[in-house]
Amino acid sequence: MASPTALLRTLIAAAFATVLAFAPVQAQQVTTITTTTVTWTYEDAGGADEYFGDEYFVDGAALLDDAALADDADFAATRRYAPAATLATLGQAKARFGPFSVIDASTVRMAGDVTAATPRQFAAMLAAFPGLKRLEMIDCPGSLDEEANLILARAIRRAGMETVVPAGGSIRSGAVELWLAGVARRAAPDAEFGVHSWADEYGREASDYPANDPVHAEYLGYYREMGLDDGRARAFYALTNATPFDDVRYLTRDDMARFVTLD
Repeated sequence: MASPTALLRTLIAAAFATVLAFAPVQAQQVTTITTTTVTWTYEDAGGADEYFGDEYFVDGAALLDDAALADDADFAATRRYAPAATLATLGQAKARFGPFSVIDASTVRMAGDVTAATPRQFAAMLAAFPGLKRLEMIDCPGSLDEEANLILARAIRRAGMETVVPAGGSIRSGAVELWLAGVARRAAPDAEFGVHSWADEYGREASDYPANDPVHAEYLGYYREMGLDDGRARAFYALTNATPFDDVRYLTRDDMARFVTLD
């Protein structure tokens, strides 16, 4: 049994955590940058088209033809996430809101996961810096809250921001959906895009649900909302879901250009 002193410390810690959880979002002056990176491994998950039972052709080309995509093993040999030199640029920030670092009146850089608090942090940032129009995604592992991720994505679109993966940049998982939200999308030749299937709170993945389940329509609807036509939306969704949730497949800028328009 815990001692009275230990119990008191536990109660104090819990109370402190509660205060932090409901504290208002404020800009913070940046003095240090701490990042966490995750290295993924890749195994071929088979044909991406099997999820919907068809291949999808756009302009006469099969978008799910693995032979036309970058060889993942070769691409993996170069890099798995943003290098330290790229992350160091965040030190130029004037203020920070969660994963967002404001660089100047028009540019913000992002590094880190999306959490339940991130949409609120994004709104506070725009209130403080209403002229922001360029979101540079430096090292974005994905989302810890899928609902918050889609809320943030639509907020990025409403704000009229362009999304950019600069030289050395790496975005994975739900961060790819954020990049798709840009009114203009840009990516450096060495930009890194990591995709995989989603999973629900019970550990079930996209392939565990029947093809006519409404959950798929939600994702496909989002892709169409961001400007993908029906064929490309379905092809990209099938490609992402061909890789299990606990794995990742890396795509290049040229791979992404087969599904979305790059500026």
